[in-house]
Amino acid sequence: MNARLNPPQKPGATRTTAEWQQTDSAHYLHPFTDSAALARKGARIITRADDIYIWDSEGQKILDAMSGLWCVNVGYGRQELIEAATRQLQTLPFYNSFFNTATPPAIELAELLAEITPPQFQHVFFGGSGSESNDTVVRLVRRYWDLQGQPERKVIISRKNAYHGSTMAGASLGGMSEMHQQGGLPIPDIVHIEQPFWFALGRDERSERLSREEFGRRAASWLEDKIQEIGPGRVAAFIGEPVQGAGGVIVPPSTYWPEIQRICDRHGILLVSDEVITGFGRTGQWFGCETMGTKPDLMTFAKGVTSGYIPLGGVMVGERVAKALANGGEFAHGYTYSGHPVACAVAVANIRLIQREGLVERVREDTGPYLAQRYAELAGHSLVGEAQTCGLMGALQLVRDKTSGAPFPAELAVGMMCRAHCFREGLIMRAVGDRMIIAPPLSMTRAQMDEMLALIRRCLDLTLAELQQKGAF
Repeated sequence: MNARLNPPQKPGATRTTAEWQQTDSAHYLHPFTDSAALARKGARIITRADDIYIWDSEGQKILDAMSGLWCVNVGYGRQELIEAATRQLQTLPFYNSFFNTATPPAIELAELLAEITPPQFQHVFFGGSGSESNDTVVRLVRRYWDLQGQPERKVIISRKNAYHGSTMAGASLGGMSEMHQQGGLPIPDIVHIEQPFWFALGRDERSERLSREEFGRRAASWLEDKIQEIGPGRVAAFIGEPVQGAGGVIVPPSTYWPEIQRICDRHGILLVSDEVITGFGRTGQWFGCETMGTKPDLMTFAKGVTSGYIPLGGVMVGERVAKALANGGEFAHGYTYSGHPVACAVAVANIRLIQREGLVERVREDTGPYLAQRYAELAGHSLVGEAQTCGLMGALQLVRDKTSGAPFPAELAVGMMCRAHCFREGLIMRAVGDRMIIAPPLSMTRAQMDEMLALIRRCLDLTLAELQQKGAF
């Protein structure tokens, strides 16, 4: 039986929900939030968690089908991780990695990551988050080409609707227009091609549906087109999430990534796999690049490396980049918390727990296929135009017309309507436009999956009923 923390029964009992909300509105600026709108309705106050569930300040039990924010892979309340943090805090709560210094947890984690990642990765550069990791990618890519005597190769190609963080470089690498509208982004020499989203883009010039396989090859060809437009001698790298996460769990066709790899190899450009969401078992392999069959030169990670218990991120550095850095003098880049000993100690405990409980194998052989089977059943719902899964990630595209795939008018905000029903029914499910997505903890059982699917179906039914009441369906 898994050792778990026994959560307190009445955390935050010194304040009422209204008091927490009032103080929150007065002082706390939330990420990706309209502060005035939040102040009008008040934040949901989460007070405790255990296994795959969280509880709010009103005592409502909620099934967390998003693993916090794609990160609580082993579930909440794992005593092994809490004890690892406590031991390290008692021994060495912090020291930096500057000045020719290292700490045992950072060294041990680096060794362990080299063991579980694909064989081309034997070196790691630590940061504190996925955003920092992708900032580091920009520095690494451009430093590599400087050392190769090709400083003109600066351009990094990414994709529309990709998410690579919200720092200046991370948000620039990402392809979300609403982020680019604030802050003068993207920064120079970062460009974007269209995403491999078959449901939205998989039609030919005559508006006839392409097969997924044909569309995958076409979507990959957009990379070749962009390289030729820019000039092969100026392109440094291509970055992509194996499965676009925050963009809506966009699972690319099977033909897409092999063709992307071929194009990168042909032009000698670096391939970067952003594994911040897909790493540490989410897709049924340790890393999404293994699921998709690519061999990246750089691989970013965060979130699942510690199951979100403590912030940590990094970049796995492949052989050709590591060799260039080793012979290139000082790499003038780093963070105060690179290799933080407590974060690294928790990451080691987390990875060992994933290994001991066989969570990667469970997702690949048991719960991932079971989720795919159960999700396919939801494709028959009147609102669902597409149901996709990959490992323990899933998406439902909500449509007005199943036959044509016609969307709802944007002003209806059907995804947010459905999300509101989810909250009320005790389910955390994320809305990306009218695409409803999940990424539950890897520790989830089949019985818990059945519970989750029943809640999802109920919320779809409630959304349909509301639409019918409004005369919109």
